[in-house]
Amino acid sequence: MHAPDAGPLPPAPRRGRVVLITGLVALGPLSTDLYLPSLPALTRDLGSDVASAQLTLSLFLVAFACCQLVYGPLSDRFGRRPVILGGTVVYLLATIACTLAPTMEWLVAARFFQAVGACAGPVLGRAIVRDLYGREGAARVLAYVGAAMALAPAIGPILGGFVEVWVGWRGNFVLLGLYAAVILAAVAATLEESNRHPDPSALAPRQLAANYLGFLGNRRYLGYAGTVALGYCGLFAFISGSAHVLIEVVGLSPDRYGFCFAAFVVGYAIGTTLAGRLTLRLGIDRMIALGAAIACVGGLAMAAFAWMGVETVAAIVGPSVVYMVGVGMVFPNAQAGAMGPFPTKAGAAAAMVGFLQMAIAAGVGIAVGHAFDGTSIPMATAMGAAGAGLVVVRLVFLRREGTP
Repeated sequence: MHAPDAGPLPPAPRRGRVVLITGLVALGPLSTDLYLPSLPALTRDLGSDVASAQLTLSLFLVAFACCQLVYGPLSDRFGRRPVILGGTVVYLLATIACTLAPTMEWLVAARFFQAVGACAGPVLGRAIVRDLYGREGAARVLAYVGAAMALAPAIGPILGGFVEVWVGWRGNFVLLGLYAAVILAAVAATLEESNRHPDPSALAPRQLAANYLGFLGNRRYLGYAGTVALGYCGLFAFISGSAHVLIEVVGLSPDRYGFCFAAFVVGYAIGTTLAGRLTLRLGIDRMIALGAAIACVGGLAMAAFAWMGVETVAAIVGPSVVYMVGVGMVFPNAQAGAMGPFPTKAGAAAAMVGFLQMAIAAGVGIAVGHAFDGTSIPMATAMGAAGAGLVVVRLVFLRREGTP
């Protein structure tokens, strides 16, 4: 039995609230997806190599992961609104620094601080959904947020590819800065506080340690967090490796690469839409089981094509779309499942899920960058392993007696 939500919040347009939460959650994906078509060009422009360029993604994830562990408890103590405002200001300043970067080392450092600011929006956007809608309702709302959010990263690489062709890679960071400025203004003007029960002890070291150890000691929490982390590992393997594979190996232009990445994101939108429609009927755990199976099929198919030497757009993008349909079904349900039992600690619970998700994926991204050998094998193998891992984690941690 889950704790009921408190009384109604002050009235606010529901659609406008969901749009703003979507914009907050999209801040993280947009920060990686928009400039993906520029990775080969900025690598050349800054006189660097593929492994160093991958650090602009992987170190971003490391900072993103670690800072969530701070933002979650901060918001449990002081509220969601002031923490989101502060994080967005940091993001805007760091994005300006990215735009001005003269060297790869400067860009990597600026991306680190960009991540410090960026993670406030996604982790606290999900916590706000838990504040407002409860466990099962949060799964459904997060699914629809995910479907709407998919439009941004679907359009992002396409737009980023054209910006790269027209004005170069710095133009993509200018766009990110403008987006952050709009989000900052919208939060300041319209976002109401959703944490109606601030926890004065949320930042006490002993309480903080007890909360996180309690999450990690909860078997089902580990199962939900593990499925999110593994699903994101495969997703990030594609994010970090697909530009080099499709542009340098297959031979696509940066603008055409954007359309391939959009197909990848459309798969995610399909999965989250299915989750929104089916979760209340089938339940969180069954949706995770179905999504894990679909992602496993897509990931293993991509790995099989790669090891057979089939390196075409269809052999790379087709299985990735299948993988993302499955991940789109898993993510909102697993995120809601992890936060559900902890209504007064939703910020910290969401933060730990995000930390595990990003930290593990960062390692995968670094490995894919260093293993890049002029083929699709490293990226595809990582996606196949992630898909298989989803099924294993679901069977070990989330299987109930009497269920398949």
